[in-house]
Amino acid sequence: MIRTRFAPSPTGYLHIGGARTALFSYAYAKKHNGRFILRIEDTDIERSTQESVDSIIHAMDWLGLHCDEGPFYQTKRMDRYIEVIGQLLKEDKAYHCYCSKEELDIMREEQKAKGLKPKYDRRCLHNPKVHDDVKPVVRFKNPESGSVIWNDLVKGRIEIGNAELDDLIIARSDGTPTYNFCVVVDDLDMQITHVIRGDDHINNTPRQINILSALGAAIPLYAHAPMILRDDGQKMSKRLDAVSVMQYKDMGVLPEALLNYLARLCWGHGDDEIFDIKQFLEWFDLDNISVSPARFDMKKLYWVNAEHIKRTDSGALLGPIKEILNHKQIAYDDKLDLVAIIELLKPRVDNLNTMADEIAYFYNPLSPNSEDIAKHLTNEALALLTSFANDIESLRDWTLDNIKQLVKNFCVNYGIKMPQLGMPLRLKLCGTTQTPSFDAIIFLLGKQVTLNRLRA
Repeated sequence: MIRTRFAPSPTGYLHIGGARTALFSYAYAKKHNGRFILRIEDTDIERSTQESVDSIIHAMDWLGLHCDEGPFYQTKRMDRYIEVIGQLLKEDKAYHCYCSKEELDIMREEQKAKGLKPKYDRRCLHNPKVHDDVKPVVRFKNPESGSVIWNDLVKGRIEIGNAELDDLIIARSDGTPTYNFCVVVDDLDMQITHVIRGDDHINNTPRQINILSALGAAIPLYAHAPMILRDDGQKMSKRLDAVSVMQYKDMGVLPEALLNYLARLCWGHGDDEIFDIKQFLEWFDLDNISVSPARFDMKKLYWVNAEHIKRTDSGALLGPIKEILNHKQIAYDDKLDLVAIIELLKPRVDNLNTMADEIAYFYNPLSPNSEDIAKHLTNEALALLTSFANDIESLRDWTLDNIKQLVKNFCVNYGIKMPQLGMPLRLKLCGTTQTPSFDAIIFLLGKQVTLNRLRA
C-alpha cells in the first residue's frame, strides 16, 4: 500500500510551498487508494509552538486535506529515537564525539587553508578521548566511499558521493535527536513508501538514505518538487508576499480555488485550467511535475478564484460570506434573500471580500460621492425618479419580468435611454453607480425598500 506523509515543522504558519507539498502527497495517496499521514516535526523545542501546530491543522482542515493517520508528534516519540540511537552505537554504526565548538572551528579553518571541503575528520572515531566533564554528541558513521544514488520521481537520477557527506550529528549533547535522524526513524516506523517534498530537501536525502540503509530498512521513493517563486523570479518573502495559507482565506479566496491554483504550479494536465479536487485526484501523477520552479501570479489566482466562485452553489457560499460580513461588521438580516443576492453578484467578483462589500449596499446604501451626485442626481433626474417610484408603487405582481417590462415601458413613455434612468436609480438605491442590473436590484430589495430609498 502506498503511504505518503506531510511533515511540517510548527515554527510558524502553513505556507504556500508547504500546502502544495501537502496537496501532492495527499493526491498521490488518494489516487492509489493509499494512506496520507500528518506528522508534526516539533523537535525544535525553542521555536515550535502550540499556536503554530493549531494554525497548521486549521489550515489543512480549511483546505480539506484531511489525514488518514495522525497527527503524530515527534516530541512524543523520543524514547523510540533514543532506542534506535542506542542500536546504531551498539552496532558500531554511530559513535560519540567529545569535540568542543572551538576544536571544530579550528579544524574547519585548517581544512579551508589546505583547500579542503570542511567536514568532520572523525578524530573521535579514530582516537577517542573521553572527557568526563563533557557531554558528547552522537555522530552517524557515514560510509566513506561509494555514492548514494536514487531515481528521483521528479528530478530523475541523482548521485551524490559519500565523500561529500559529513558524519551527521544524530543526537545533541543533551541527548535530544536531530531533525534528519527523527525523519528517518519516523519514515521507517510509519512505513512511508513515497516521500514527496520540496527540492530544498534534496541535500538531506543522501544522509537519510544512508541511515535507513544502516538500519536495514526499505528505502522510500523520493519526489522533489521545485520551489515556488514570486512572479519576478525571486524567492517569496514573508515581508513582501502573502505566504501563509490563511492569508488567502482572509483575502476572500476559496479553498477549492487555492488548491486548483497550487496544483497548476509545476503540474499540468493539458490545457485544463479550472478543476475541482475530485478531478485533480483522477488526473494527478508525479510524472507530470515539472523540474522548473513555478512563479506565483496573484492575478492568475484571482482569475481562478473568480471561476470557482461562479461555479460554486450560492447556498454553499452563504457560510463563508456571513463570516466575512460579520468580520467586516456589515449589518445584514433575513429580510432580504442573501442567497439570491450572492447569485446575482457571483459573475462580478474575483474574491469574497469584494462580494461582501457589494452585499453591503443591499442592506444599507453607501454614501455617494459629490461628483456622482452632481452628475447623476440633477433636478431632472430626481423628477424622473419620483415618477418612476409612482410606477413601482402601482406594480402589483412583484416579479423580475414585470419589473423589466415596467422599466422598458417607462423609458419609452419618457423618451429616455436606459442609462438616463439607470445611473441615478443605482445611485439612489445603492449609493454607487457600479452595481449589477438595476432591475434585479429592485426585485431583490422588494417594493417597500425600493420606494423608501427612492423617496428618501
